[in-house]
Amino acid sequence: MRPEILFPLFAPITSLKGVGPRVAPLLERVAGPIVRDVVWLLPHSIIVRTPARLGEALDGQIMTFDVTIDAYERPRGRNQPWRVRVSDDTGFMTLVFFGAYGDQLEKRHPVGHRRVISGRVEDDRYGRQMVHPDYIQAPDKAGEIPQVEAVYPATEGLPARRVRAFLEEALQRTPDLPEWQDAAWLTRERFPSWREALDRLHHPLNDGDLSPLSRHRRRLAYDELLAHQLAMAQRKAERRREPGAKVAAGPTAAKLRADLPFAFTGAQERALADIRDDFRAGERMSRLVQGDVGSGKTVVAMCAMADVADAGAQSALMAPTEILARQHFETISGPLAAHGVTAVLLTGRDKGAGRAEKLRALASGAAQVAVGTHALFQDDVVFHGLQLVVIDEQHRFGVAERQRLQAKGQATHLIAMSATPIPRTLELTMYGDLDVSRIDEKPPGRTPVATRAVPMPRLDEIVGRLKDAVASGAQAFWICPLVSESEVSDLAAAEMRAIALRKIIDPGVGLVHGKMTGAEKDAVMADFADNRLSVLVATTVVEVGVNVPNATIMVIEQAERFGLAQLHQLRGRVGRGARESACVLLYDPPLSETAQQRLDILRRTDDGFLIAEKDLELRGGGDALGLRQSGLPDYVFADPFAHRDLIAVAGDDARLVIARDPELTSARGQALQVLQELFDWKAGLALRDAG
Repeated sequence: MRPEILFPLFAPITSLKGVGPRVAPLLERVAGPIVRDVVWLLPHSIIVRTPARLGEALDGQIMTFDVTIDAYERPRGRNQPWRVRVSDDTGFMTLVFFGAYGDQLEKRHPVGHRRVISGRVEDDRYGRQMVHPDYIQAPDKAGEIPQVEAVYPATEGLPARRVRAFLEEALQRTPDLPEWQDAAWLTRERFPSWREALDRLHHPLNDGDLSPLSRHRRRLAYDELLAHQLAMAQRKAERRREPGAKVAAGPTAAKLRADLPFAFTGAQERALADIRDDFRAGERMSRLVQGDVGSGKTVVAMCAMADVADAGAQSALMAPTEILARQHFETISGPLAAHGVTAVLLTGRDKGAGRAEKLRALASGAAQVAVGTHALFQDDVVFHGLQLVVIDEQHRFGVAERQRLQAKGQATHLIAMSATPIPRTLELTMYGDLDVSRIDEKPPGRTPVATRAVPMPRLDEIVGRLKDAVASGAQAFWICPLVSESEVSDLAAAEMRAIALRKIIDPGVGLVHGKMTGAEKDAVMADFADNRLSVLVATTVVEVGVNVPNATIMVIEQAERFGLAQLHQLRGRVGRGARESACVLLYDPPLSETAQQRLDILRRTDDGFLIAEKDLELRGGGDALGLRQSGLPDYVFADPFAHRDLIAVAGDDARLVIARDPELTSARGQALQVLQELFDWKAGLALRDAG
């Protein structure tokens, strides 16, 4: 139940004066449907109004003058403006008004009266003028003209000035709320109260007040981060209270490991130990196993599934695409079968008797492991005793999809896997309700990928070398950029590149792009994986997961258009076998300084976690790492880069609160409930988690 004190903020925007049926959709587009959304609209710049004499007026500046109305010049035609001559003892100016303003103007601002005017000065062929002044006030009301004015987003039909007027009214309705921050932390950071911080946000005194590092903005950012972290801490505590089946480490995992041609890295050992600790705890596990491409996450998950099979229960591994699901099945089914653990593959392609047989095996418990796509959570898929769910590239599934699969068992344990390295500073914002294991070591024997940056004018040379490599049996990826703003032209460029390479290299050049259906993409990828194609021209749809050990060359065209983490993901498609591999970053010179740094970092290191940190630094508070698609929350006030120091503090604060006051019944706890309602971060909502 929402506290009554928040009712004014959750009222519809139509409750604001002047927001009728025509204006409401425009204001909703700019801000949102409720008064709170208007209050939370961030100003993007400020106007500083400089008081001056007319003789000091400067073209293009926004200035304020105390003048006398001298004369009105009526328009000579329908499309002509009204002109009003004004002066002071240092000069004169013309005020210009388009539209049927005349009678109103003369009544409200008679000749001979003083007025204070403010707006943008223009030097025109008609002389010095001000078109539609922002303010015209009698001297006794000049105090209503702000010297510094915040500027807000606008849309066609709703100028920024009107948005600001609605915001001022919304701000007046905003109540003082009980203080939810820890008193010692407030004192240490010298934070203003929540209401004072909002006032300063909307009434900045200078450009510094717009900075995410200003004290009032940090206060608002911390409030938002705390609300989010609190919801995740509650979610984690609730899950921990849910009993999960205890699973002992059985003999099969040890046999599987003995069969492997390599030893586990220290990071793999730690990840498996974390999972087994969770299994022994008797609480429902929710663990993210985060590791670079090829770091050995799947083998760790296979050992966990072997432990579950030894305990007489079942596991399911869900991947976002059919080709990835098949790849996982091929990786784990043979080793598991060698030790008596049966795995089945279930995808959308399974039909008729074959599908029915697989469903019977899962329902009876004859199959202990199911590997598949979304097909796994369909209604007719019934498990005998599902105890562990493993989700690969978990951010590509919706919360509801993940929960539907987990619901097929009783308090199922969950392992989420991600090959997108996340900077440590952002881990809490995305996975605060999960326990995280990092596999941050490469398995021994992986050949580093030689990475070179080459300017586009040397394209012919690269194509010639590629032709020689293909002739000797190598396979290559050729990546073309695809960005939403110019999707059509980028797609045409990818198609043209495929045609050009077919002419020079070989007819065995395939093309895969995002406009193709899933089945079409899978068919081309399968041809490439089976070595029926020598070169695969692709947009970034190959970014995650596809394993073609024979592919040893990765060419990325216009590499400067890609983010650093994305380039690293693409490079991870090669170097999967024992042969030496190369990644060529083709770029259009000249490079910007940031693009140059990006390519230099990629050449120097293949540590995905280090690259993720560097990418965050280079992108700043923009869409770091393309993380919008990876689950980074859409914050209003918090900037994950500028406020990264606050993220960990908010996480610690939230965990401490939940440990001491799990029901939030103390005075601070009750204030924190108001905070959660204010931001809509509540434990019951579908947070960005894996279960």
